[in-house]
Amino acid sequence: MNGDLTREVARVFEGLERAREQVRPDLEAGEVGRLLEAGGGVAQVAGFTDLASGELLAFPNGLMGVAESLGERRTGVMLLGRSDDLREGDEVRRTRRVVDVPVGEALLGRVVDALGRPLDDGGEIGAEERRPVERPAPPIMARAPVTTPLQTGIKVIDAALPIGRGQRELILGDRQTGKTSVALDAVLAQRETGVLSVWCAIGQRASAVVRVLERLRAEGALGRCVVVVAGGEDPPGLQFVAPYAAATIAERFAADGEDVLVVFDDLVRHARAYRELSLLMRRPPGREAYPGDVFYIHSRLLERATHLREEEGGGSITALPVVETQAGDISAFIPTNLISITDGQIYLDSGLFERGQLPAVDVGRSVSRVGGKAQLPAFRTVAADLRLAYSQYEELESFARFGARLDEETQRKLDRGRRVRQVLRQGEGDHLSVIEQIAVLLATTSGALDSVETDRVTEAEAAVREAARDRLTEVAERAAAGETLSEEDREAVLSTVREALAEAGFGKTERAREGPDDEGEGDGDA
Repeated sequence: MNGDLTREVARVFEGLERAREQVRPDLEAGEVGRLLEAGGGVAQVAGFTDLASGELLAFPNGLMGVAESLGERRTGVMLLGRSDDLREGDEVRRTRRVVDVPVGEALLGRVVDALGRPLDDGGEIGAEERRPVERPAPPIMARAPVTTPLQTGIKVIDAALPIGRGQRELILGDRQTGKTSVALDAVLAQRETGVLSVWCAIGQRASAVVRVLERLRAEGALGRCVVVVAGGEDPPGLQFVAPYAAATIAERFAADGEDVLVVFDDLVRHARAYRELSLLMRRPPGREAYPGDVFYIHSRLLERATHLREEEGGGSITALPVVETQAGDISAFIPTNLISITDGQIYLDSGLFERGQLPAVDVGRSVSRVGGKAQLPAFRTVAADLRLAYSQYEELESFARFGARLDEETQRKLDRGRRVRQVLRQGEGDHLSVIEQIAVLLATTSGALDSVETDRVTEAEAAVREAARDRLTEVAERAAAGETLSEEDREAVLSTVREALAEAGFGKTERAREGPDDEGEGDGDA
């Protein structure tokens, strides 16, 4: 009986050995495997006896892949390129490395793919260092408070939804509502601030990426920016890796004490690429067929954005992830996940966009949970009541549509609210300095624009901006330095506003209020 059992066991082991030889004949055990199948951006390989999760594998013709799903008999691999030239039985070799990208100043002004390979005509990138794309987020003790503002030059954001350096602020809205334009304006506004930028395009059309590059070049901002591109025509593996590569590039600058702004455009496409990869690797689907760890892939990415303590380099990474919604539904799966991960959101409303209110920021549904602490004190003085005033106006506007008879005070608030909305309009690429924004906002909330016809508010604003640039140099320096707007400074700004409006032919501005004691109408009524 024992002899029969021994012979049976021997036959089993002989069968296993023959199977191993068929899978990897004449190859070094454990280091080289065979390709079983490939397609759709993934591959199945076999023959490895020692392999690490996330390890980089080398395929023929220079194609690389990442070991993702480790099994007893086969391994699922995420391909970082096209699999058109692969054939069943091709050799697959271990590299004992993980996916990494070049980092450092050599990348400034360059356009690269998710692996750091150049996509422009600038030649090879002479970076002296490479870092893994997957890196742990800085621990709590390495982080410093967010106290420095990131000025975007966009009035409605800097005044009502301020962003701090080291913050994660989500930009979301339906298709064609100006999400990319807002993010791009924020990048272009950093030309004079010393903040570096990393733009990561995920799953975008080539034409959309080209438009971004053309604006960066035309505005002279490309030299202080790194553009990472994984287009919609690229395999899903490259689209998945791209934002992590962008974060690694930004981390190198932050470790050197630089402030960096990173734009991820957009993370819905990133989640879709990951869903495609997961389903092809036969992972169990969850809600909306997304894998169970779709929240984790974004949290481990965005947690890398922070402000570092001086001992850790003192730099910061500000993240502006972009998300596309469907029919304004911010309660959908991926937008909800990202809202819970980030420190606030800028919501762009399609209705405002269609009415020409650009940027189409819905102030009522947008929030910044950190930036208020980092906002310049001068802004707090003039914009404290702006958000409330705008919300009151929208509520009164809806009520007034019913044709109700309105008292004089309500009508006055409606008139001022219309001017606030007009002032918050801003053309693409039209960046305002700190003093320009302060002057315009103070002119609006103090009532200096109440006597200006609504259709001429833009013209009056231009006159105020020009006067502020030319005549308020000292106030501008103090405001930019973080000093509070004193009563003397406030009076100087209001005086300049009145003079500018009078010189521009807008008549008397006797309805402007210098303080809350004038007939009970102050900034709080705005």
